[in-house]
Amino acid sequence: MYVNEGIRARELRVIDHNGDQLGVKTRNEALTIAERANLDLVLVAPQAKPPVARIMDYGKFKFEQQKKDREVRKNQKVIVMKEVRLSPTIDEHDFQTKLRNGIKFLEKGDKVKASIRFKGRAITHKEIGQKVLDRFAEACADVATVEQKPKMEGRSMFLVLQPKNEKK
Repeated sequence: MYVNEGIRARELRVIDHNGDQLGVKTRNEALTIAERANLDLVLVAPQAKPPVARIMDYGKFKFEQQKKDREVRKNQKVIVMKEVRLSPTIDEHDFQTKLRNGIKFLEKGDKVKASIRFKGRAITHKEIGQKVLDRFAEACADVATVEQKPKMEGRSMFLVLQPKNEKK
């Protein structure tokens, strides 16, 4: 954003600090008006014909802008994707351990990507991996919904679960 002496345009459409239009002025006239008001001349629309400049307190404007940005950042939620790796021939106890981890992640509010990596000739029996993923999704059904159904990508199959919203 261009301020005071940084503005290069010869003619500007000037708006004063109350929001009233002062019309088209030369750069020097606009700077004089801004100095008399003890404020800054700020270029707000450089693409317009002629460019639009506003007389305002630039320091206060920047501070308000930073405050708004902080407020927006504070209210946004960062979504983290956690991964749980399973295998097509997973044993019951191992499955329960992975399931507990997946549920723990979901309860914290993170998304969970459950993936199965097929090794060797196991890729010929994709339906076994599909059953494991379906079983995992079914076991998490009370705390999560399926965002993306099981899908093959290369030698691995995965599904994405997202936590159910508790705030209603």
